[in-house]
Amino acid sequence: MEFKEVYCMNCKKVLGRYNIKFYDDDKISELLKTTHSSHVRKGHQVNIKKFVKN
Repeated sequence: MEFKEVYCMNCKKVLGRYNIKFYDDDKISELLKTTHSSHVRKGHQVNIKKFVKN
């Protein structure tokens, strides 16, 4: 399965993993604005990377 992983570089932790089948790029960017907005407001560097789980 393929996932997109939202990772905070400052906290060095995964904020969430979202299945590509159900979450497209638009939905993930909307989650960044709502759910993970506290990290963004604090000036943390948040990256989205592809994660493959066998």
